[in-house]
Amino acid sequence: MLKIIADDKIPFLQGVLEPYAHMVYVAGSETTGDLVKEADALITRTRTKCNKSLLEGSNVKMIATATIGFDHIDTHYCDAADIKWVNAPGCNSGSVKQYIASALAILAIKKNYKFKDITIGIVGVGNVGSKVKALSEALGIKVLVNDPPRAKAENSVEFVDLKTIQKEADIITFHVPLQREGEYKTYHLANESFFKSCKNDVVIINSSRGEVVDNQSLLKALNEKSVGEAVLDVWESEPDIDTALLNKTIIATPHIAGYSVDGKANGTAMSVQAISKKFNLPLTEWYPDGLPLPDNELIEIDGNGKTDQEILIEAILHTYNILNDDSKMRMHPEEFEKQRGSYPVRREFGAFNVELKNSSNFIVESLNKIGFATVKLI
Repeated sequence: MLKIIADDKIPFLQGVLEPYAHMVYVAGSETTGDLVKEADALITRTRTKCNKSLLEGSNVKMIATATIGFDHIDTHYCDAADIKWVNAPGCNSGSVKQYIASALAILAIKKNYKFKDITIGIVGVGNVGSKVKALSEALGIKVLVNDPPRAKAENSVEFVDLKTIQKEADIITFHVPLQREGEYKTYHLANESFFKSCKNDVVIINSSRGEVVDNQSLLKALNEKSVGEAVLDVWESEPDIDTALLNKTIIATPHIAGYSVDGKANGTAMSVQAISKKFNLPLTEWYPDGLPLPDNELIEIDGNGKTDQEILIEAILHTYNILNDDSKMRMHPEEFEKQRGSYPVRREFGAFNVELKNSSNFIVESLNKIGFATVKLI
């Protein structure tokens, strides 16, 4: 019988593979070489470093990570050792889009932004960045996009260089994989010189990987006011984050941008399906049943006396108010991992229906573009 070691924080997984495999569930950080030695496969998250020291001498033939990122997997070693590995590209892209939407809503309130008057620079336009682009356009924000690999492959005039984004963007948000070397290196992409070339009041958002932004340089830039604000979901040295930087952020969260129930379900499903294809199990189309519904799936908004922007913000924050996570993080930064492991139910826009009074077809169209299930003007 197959033996599979699985991270015990991966939702919807327990009971699924048990008819076909001996399953062992363990905390990701406690997955050891001795534990995986006789395993045929691992189902993991970012907290398990899948490298030579973990895998050498084991029977592992496959690693499935239920995450978009795979920098915790030594892909060169796995390829050389004939260990197949798969990630879950795009699994939580809708969740990160919702996170960015809530951040933009709070920034608009706190900084008195008018969406139509600001410019956002999106660095990395893959599964996540593309959705953030569509979201920003639906809100009426001017969008600049930077993605050197895509720009080179597509030869498109859509993309701009980083200098243009630094010069023109009021908000810069990163959605890139972590690459420590090579032509498209992203490690410390946002460093001291990067910040010095940005607009003085720029807002930096990072929900990709902590090491994409040089945290010490960002703290220095915030202290010197060469950067206006920072919204951070990912941090260097997680979970032992820099509390001085935390205290300088306008919004801070514990690496949960992609933690919607929908995103987690997608990641688990993609992992189970990949394992099933590898080992010829009858679960190649499996998906979790009965995702929990949001507490208030119907959003009723009376637009009387409200601007279009206020209506959009009200709808977004009904689905997810990022300040709830921010408050928990500030109160107990030492519980970074606990807050991730016990994250409450959050459903994406597609789980909500909107009914509007005293509004317009323009708002209906905008909310549809954002991704709400149904939008009715009554």
